[in-house]
Amino acid sequence: MQEAIQPKYHITTVTCACGNTFESGSVKPELRVEICSNCHPFFTGKQKFVDAGGRVDKFKKKYGI
Repeated sequence: MQEAIQPKYHITTVTCACGNTFESGSVKPELRVEICSNCHPFFTGKQKFVDAGGRVDKFKKKYGI
């Protein structure tokens, strides 16, 4: 492997839009992200589940099936 063409690997400070910061590894010295595990709905438990059964019934009622 040619070391002259490999990018330098840094310990990176990642900053989220919610204000959370953490360290990770990257070729960039600093990263800014829009969403992280502290504010993502899946990880915070605020995720909304869509009722697929209700949608099917609505479709059938609409088209008289």
